[in-house]
Order: sequence, then C-alpha cells, then structure tokens
Amino acid sequence: MSLTKCLLFALLAIVATASVSAERVRYDNYRMYKATSENAKQLAVLKDLEGSSDSILFLDGVHIVGAEVQIVVAPHKVADFLDILGKAEIKYELKTSDLQKSMDEVEEKVAIKGRATRAYNWAEYYELDDTYAWLQSLAQQNPGVVTLIEGGKTYQGRSILGVKITKGGSNKPGIFLEAGIHAREWIAPAAATYIINQLLTSEEESVKQLAENYTWYVLPHANPDGYVYTHTTDRLWRKTRTPYGNCFGADPNRNWGFHWNEVGASSNPCSDTYAGPSAFSEIETLSLSEYLKSLKGKINLYISLHAYSQYLLYPYGHTNELPDNVADFKKVYDASIAAVNKRYGTTYTGGNIYDAIYPAAGASVDWAYGTQDVRMSFCYELRPSSSSFLTGFRLPAAQIIPASEELLDSIVAMATEVKNLGYFD
Repeated sequence: MSLTKCLLFALLAIVATASVSAERVRYDNYRMYKATSENAKQLAVLKDLEGSSDSILFLDGVHIVGAEVQIVVAPHKVADFLDILGKAEIKYELKTSDLQKSMDEVEEKVAIKGRATRAYNWAEYYELDDTYAWLQSLAQQNPGVVTLIEGGKTYQGRSILGVKITKGGSNKPGIFLEAGIHAREWIAPAAATYIINQLLTSEEESVKQLAENYTWYVLPHANPDGYVYTHTTDRLWRKTRTPYGNCFGADPNRNWGFHWNEVGASSNPCSDTYAGPSAFSEIETLSLSEYLKSLKGKINLYISLHAYSQYLLYPYGHTNELPDNVADFKKVYDASIAAVNKRYGTTYTGGNIYDAIYPAAGASVDWAYGTQDVRMSFCYELRPSSSSFLTGFRLPAAQIIPASEELLDSIVAMATEVKNLGYFD
C-alpha cells in the first residue's frame, strides 16, 4: 500500500474516532495535593496509592524519597486519601480545591486551533489532523527536499507521521527528533513543528547550516491516539489508548526494549507510568522501533522532546552508571544549556536521567543509545520550570515561539559540539 493511501486511511480513522469520542472529562471539585515522602516506608505508601484507583491521579512518578509528587483526588476519595497520608505521617500541601476551575483559568491563555482556517502558525496549539495536513502540504511544496515518512502505527489505526528533510544531496549525517510521546505535553509537538518550519525557511546562517549539513527525520507526534484523546476527552491523558482490563494505555516512554521495567515504572495498568505487559507491547513503540532499526547506521544524533521542568538529559535512566562516553555527553550538555540561556535567560539543568530527574527504564533515548549505536542521544524537558502542571502541561500559547526559539538555539549548539567531537564523521 502506498504512503498516500496509508495517510488517507489514517485520516479517515481520525475522523471516525473523533465522531464517537466520549464526553470530555471534567475535574470539578477535584483537589490537587503536593506530597513528599521522607523515608522508604512513606515512599512505599505513595507507590501503593499510585494506580490504586482511577479517582486518584498521580501527575508525577513515585520513584525516589524526597521528591515532590502532585496528586489529583476526586471529591469522594479525599477523606480516605488524607487518612492514608495522615497515618503514614506524609507531609502534604493543598494546591487547589477545585482543579477544573484552576484549569479553566489557565485555559484562557492556551489557544487551541482546530480545522485550520488560516496559515499554520505558532501562536496556538493545533489538533492532530491539522498538523498532519500541514506536513503533507510541506511535501507538496518542497519536492525533493521534504518527504513524508511513516514512523509507525497506533492502536487506533493512525499513522505516526513525520517528515524527512534533505537539502543539498544525500548521504549526510542523520538527526532524528521525536516529540509528543507523552500525550499531554503539547509544547513538545508544537516545538517540533516550529523546528521543521525553521529548517525550511530560516535565513539565519546557523539554522541554514543545520538544515543543509544533515538529514533530518522529525516526528511531531509519537503518540497520536493519546494526543487526540487530550483534545476530545481528557486533557491530562499521558499514555497510549490500548485497553488493559478496566484501564487504558501504557506509558510509551517506559515501553522500549532496553532494561524494560527494571526501575521507575509501574506494573499496574492503571498507573500513568505503566510499562505495559512486556517490552514493545504497544504498537506505537514497536512499529517506531522497527522504523528506527531500518535507519541503523544513518542516525548520529537522537533528540526526544518532552515537558516540563527545563532539563537536558542523557543516558541512562535504568542505572546511575554512566555511559562510556560521558565526558563527551557533558561537553555537549554544557554547550547546549549555555545556548538555551542566551536569548531569554532561560535556565536549564540536567545530566544523566537517573540522577538528574529520576530513575526511568524503558525510554526511547536509552534504547537508541543502548541498542542502535546512536552515540549521542538526548531528552529535552521544555518550559516551564514550575512544579505546577497548571502551567506545565498547559503552557500558554504565547510561549510556544520563545520556547521553540531557545530550543533551536540549543540544538544548533548541540549539533556543533557533536560535530566537533567527531560523532558526525
């Protein structure tokens, strides 16, 4: 079947799915708490709570003692929840007593564009089919430069659609960029499409060199089903949409077949960090990994975009042991976070995943580094630095362009340092 036909079927599936979407989830009178464990016993209590009920939603993984965890609790579960925290002497803080009201206040700043009626832009967030239509238009307008690629399939039959950008010949070093693997992190796909546009249109010399010296593979939406679900039904959805009993979805960034489910993931299907019943159980990660395998030897730099907290991360997530070329990772890291700071003064921090943020096995960047010989593999956690998801997963649309501009500055510096270290040879 041709790619054009695949895309047609995928778009039909999107329309069909949208037409039967469930009623939008609301969080009226839901409370949001911030809790912190002080010892292993308290951490175990929080781990037991995570995924114990669909009326208690953990917005952060429960991985290490001392880390703050944001928890959303339905009204009828508040008394039980507070009783459990009280008996375990876990310190907590009420952040909002009506989550829906707080979300609505933020939503006024989060512009959403669907069924685009004017030129695609970065002053608003777009629905999936609008971005896919835009990608198709780029291929039509830039023959020989932009090629549509299908990085995989989804449980609901959608394409994981992206573009390959090649300017000035082939056989150039490859840079692979995936975004949106976690559905609710809208700034990541928006930034990915901004980068695509800049690679094709920028007159800035450093960006032109970035476009002309490398072959780019960019997938703005690595989890299309989940992204659509955040628009139609539940803005806070993170996972895929595969059914598992009474629960749905696995965390596609804990599902890759590299030290799968060893640490920093859950075996509970109701948990937001559910690793799935097996490595590559999700068709999204399985089919994307097969596509990446077909590019083995062609990809020199792998970049994954997430949100939020302003981190730049490199392997590993399953252990605090450092990669054998960690000295080079640190050089690239230093150059990249210095560059991200120059335009707006935005401060990033980070390091190896396990120590800098939390243990997390089964991530795409680790798999690319550990199994595909991609010796430079990074994850960006984009704006904001705030610990509140109200502005984290719901970053105002006015920040799409500045967040993307500083990201591109950083990637220019990253590519330059990677080249200087000989990884593009």
